[in-house]
Amino acid sequence: MGEFVRLEVDGAIGTIRLDRPPMNALNQQLHLEIRAAAQEAAERADIRAVIVYGGEKVFAAGADIKEMADLSYGEMLDWGSGLSTSLSAVAAIPKPTVAAITGYALGGGYELALTCDRRIGGDNVKVGQPETLLGVIPGAGGTQRLARLIGPAKAKDVIYTGRFVKADEALRIGMLDEVVAPDDVYLAARRWAEQFANGPARALAAAKAAVDIGLDGDLNSGLRLETQLFAALFATEDQKAGMRSFIENGPGKATFSGK
Repeated sequence: MGEFVRLEVDGAIGTIRLDRPPMNALNQQLHLEIRAAAQEAAERADIRAVIVYGGEKVFAAGADIKEMADLSYGEMLDWGSGLSTSLSAVAAIPKPTVAAITGYALGGGYELALTCDRRIGGDNVKVGQPETLLGVIPGAGGTQRLARLIGPAKAKDVIYTGRFVKADEALRIGMLDEVVAPDDVYLAARRWAEQFANGPARALAAAKAAVDIGLDGDLNSGLRLETQLFAALFATEDQKAGMRSFIENGPGKATFSGK
């Protein structure tokens, strides 16, 4: 456990909990602790799904501007590369992940949310990429992951204006996947994650890899990757259990070991 980030595990659900009051600003120490927590969550077999959560008041209001304001080009190249690598460690978790967003998820905070497979927010949240208001651009995935998520035109509008996007619009354009009452954000994220607590872990990891890696290339390359991952699952215990259960009992009744 770090000073600002801890990994909490309960019932096969891991929660990467940010705790740097008042706004969970992403300084270097915090993002390095995110990287460590993500790597641990990826490796632990007792964790089958992951929630990223900033607490009841705020998800993360952005990178620590005070820490970065006076950095030189060379220093920022190292700092920014480190932040991007840390957030990419969350994206690389081979398990279903969900961001439970309260309050604000802005700049680096929303870039952290973008690394998750799903984003659930309170109906009072504000999300966005306001870096242009500081004379810079998103530097830890915002221009790339957001454009892939909602399309280039909508992403450019959000990035160019730097505006705070309210929950209803964020849901409509795809920046959020679900909106609930503010007090229900973590519970909603947990309900989603719990679907996978006893699921086919290797199949879920393969599905995530097929989608994420496939989007980086052309369709034919993605189809070849899909076929390879599909065939590889016939070496798993879960494939045997799942298909045997289907033949004997019908769909949706298999018990999986995650192996």
